[in-house]
Amino acid sequence: MTRAPSSSPDTSVMAPLHTEKTSTGLDANVAAALSYLVGFVTGLIFLLVEKENKFVRFHAMQSTILFVGIVLVNILLNLVPFLGALVAVAVVIPLSAILWLLLMFKAYQGEEFKLPLVGQMAADRI
Repeated sequence: MTRAPSSSPDTSVMAPLHTEKTSTGLDANVAAALSYLVGFVTGLIFLLVEKENKFVRFHAMQSTILFVGIVLVNILLNLVPFLGALVAVAVVIPLSAILWLLLMFKAYQGEEFKLPLVGQMAADRI
């Protein structure tokens, strides 16, 4: 017995959104994901280079704000002799690594994934 072909599109294999080219020459989803690659450094680079694409600029701004904040929290925690360094190593670093991977994945998928507080700050500043 054979099934009739379905007229609905196959949703299991979807192309990423935001595949339009940017002023960097990259697809927007690739540029947005790369804005997280080296934290606020690549965020700043893409903020300076990308002038047109709001999607890339949003992710670059979110990357910059988030990772500058994480660096500041890490510095403040390391001022506390033992407990601060322990919290930084056991909590901040693993959570920021997970967040880093999640944000790169979401950006590559073409999703404007807004973090609470930081995402709104980034959206207001682009």
